[in-house]
Amino acid sequence: MPELPEVEALREFLDDRLTGREIARVTPVAISVLKTYDPPLSALEGARVTAVERHGKWLDIGAAGLHLTVHLARAGWLRWTDEVPAAPPRPGKGPLALRTVLADGAGFDLTEAGTTKRLAVHLVHDPADVPQIAALGPDPLADGFDRAALAAVLKGERRQIKGALRDQKLIAGIGNAYSDEILHAARMSPFKPVQNLDEHDMDVLHEALRTTLSDAVERSRGLAAGRLKSEKKSGLRVHGRAGLPCPVCGDTVREVSFSDSSLQYCPTCQTGGKPLADRRLSRLLK
Repeated sequence: MPELPEVEALREFLDDRLTGREIARVTPVAISVLKTYDPPLSALEGARVTAVERHGKWLDIGAAGLHLTVHLARAGWLRWTDEVPAAPPRPGKGPLALRTVLADGAGFDLTEAGTTKRLAVHLVHDPADVPQIAALGPDPLADGFDRAALAAVLKGERRQIKGALRDQKLIAGIGNAYSDEILHAARMSPFKPVQNLDEHDMDVLHEALRTTLSDAVERSRGLAAGRLKSEKKSGLRVHGRAGLPCPVCGDTVREVSFSDSSLQYCPTCQTGGKPLADRRLSRLLK
């Protein structure tokens, strides 16, 4: 799933290519992709793009006082082309979900792999009209997101820190991959209860959060959209690397599996050398 660094890179990529250019048409191809009907997508025809913004993991393309907001979900992506095919897209053929064509013939496709369709597009007058955007917590790379701001959003939380970092209503933009990376950089167990964080823990967590995300944004900056996925994977230290050596200490990266996701961590760096219980594996061994 694209997270804050990749979506920020996509925002910059699109801002460079869309701002000031005229939209010819926006065509939904998959029946599930468009979540709104008023205003209609035809309201964007002939409009010039004024800016491309980001709200957490959401892209926001502004034109004619409207906002085309996009959430790529787990399996969505964006493909840019300098020359969109002349033939109209055919529904039900391949992963294509939505096509945007500019007046000069360039444009981009939104695609979604797999059978579970969660990619979401809204056309609204205000981004806050999208309930998920309205509910977002602060952006962790905003200038005002200091150590005190992190402590404020975590105050009263009684969950494990891994789940809290992924909650978009607390902090916008962090998903499964970068929560693993942040906790590895902080040398903190993903199962550590938030209420057990002391002053030092909060300092370390804030530094790890800001550094991990900032470094990932810098690695992605300037890359073409098609290269962002591979760049993300190459920069990860523990996420998706179960069974491989930790690049910091050399211990084997381990995994805890859940029903629809998994986390990865280094026992030496994060849990005092003790493996965390993998509940799914424990059930299989009974």
